Amino acid sequence: MPDPALFTPVSLGDLELAHRAWVAPMCMYSSEDRSGEPNDFHLVHYGSFAQGGFAFILTEATAVSPIGRISPQDLGLWNDDQVAAWRKVVDFVHSNEITVGGKSYPVRIGTQLAHAGRKAGIHRQWDDKNGSVAIEDGGWEDVAPSALAIDGKGYVVPTELDESGIQSVIAEFAAAALRADAAGFDVVEIHGAHGYRINQVLSPLSNHRQDEWGGSFENRTRLLLEVVDAVQKVWSKPLSVRISTVEWLSDGWSLDDSIQLSRLLLEHGVDLINVTSGGNAPAKIPLAPGYQVPMSAAIKDEAGALTAVAGLIADPRHAEEIISSGQADAIMLARAALREPHWPQRAAHELGWDGAKGL
Repeated sequence: MPDPALFTPVSLGDLELAHRAWVAPMCMYSSEDRSGEPNDFHLVHYGSFAQGGFAFILTEATAVSPIGRISPQDLGLWNDDQVAAWRKVVDFVHSNEITVGGKSYPVRIGTQLAHAGRKAGIHRQWDDKNGSVAIEDGGWEDVAPSALAIDGKGYVVPTELDESGIQSVIAEFAAAALRADAAGFDVVEIHGAHGYRINQVLSPLSNHRQDEWGGSFENRTRLLLEVVDAVQKVWSKPLSVRISTVEWLSDGWSLDDSIQLSRLLLEHGVDLINVTSGGNAPAKIPLAPGYQVPMSAAIKDEAGALTAVAGLIADPRHAEEIISSGQADAIMLARAALREPHWPQRAAHELGWDGAKGL
């Protein structure tokens, strides 16, 4: 029998990956000393996925500046101490190999660079507090494209960024990408989804600017494209962008917008579109296994992009069907990977595949 499509190698730019079961970015909020540095928790967390047989791991949202953190306990890449701490995690991940068809592939790891914008500096879900962390408790003043607070009680109204502030954000992404290279990461992903800084600029729901950074589709996509270009100047390895392909609201960002944006991103040298949805405004989302797969399929078909997709995908046979039918090029597992860090091993067994070592 042929190898399952899920367990065939795939290239991301010049990077060859052993197979198509990958780990999605998931915030852990566990830098307890608030330094932004990964610690032993993160070494075990990411290391378990590497030992469990995942071919590629994307880290949680990693802030490009201290005020870009979602919570004070988020990780970052805004200083060199963080580079050294990340190197320990990256080196361990790389020490794991998967052999497919007689060829060995190191497990690969990428970092998701992010700025939370108006969703920065908030309490963790398990802290029994809602909204923004007070400045006297270690919070800070948020910045955003427009002075619009997140819907909900306790969230501060952010300061609208001026031109110099916007240029600073672009420079921070580039500087973080340079540090990602120093830390040994294989891939950089720019977080343009889930209502964070870049997504806030893309969406007409959160971007009410009247200058060259707001209004038209061209203006609202300018920040992301300029971040991509700035990163490309210092980063020569594969580049991914995660986008919320729909906001599930009639007056919000649409799938047609995402297809058009994906075409532009490919023109700017992006190698992968990481497909997700929602997160910028309250919406009724039809949650079900694979609910974001149709968006991935549309972006592949209409924009010609390589895509990875997440969204309640946990059954190996479902993952196999998505890949074999051409609806996505890789599966991003999130909660399923947390529940079962050795998911690829079980998936290979259930799909009848014994053609690899290291799983």
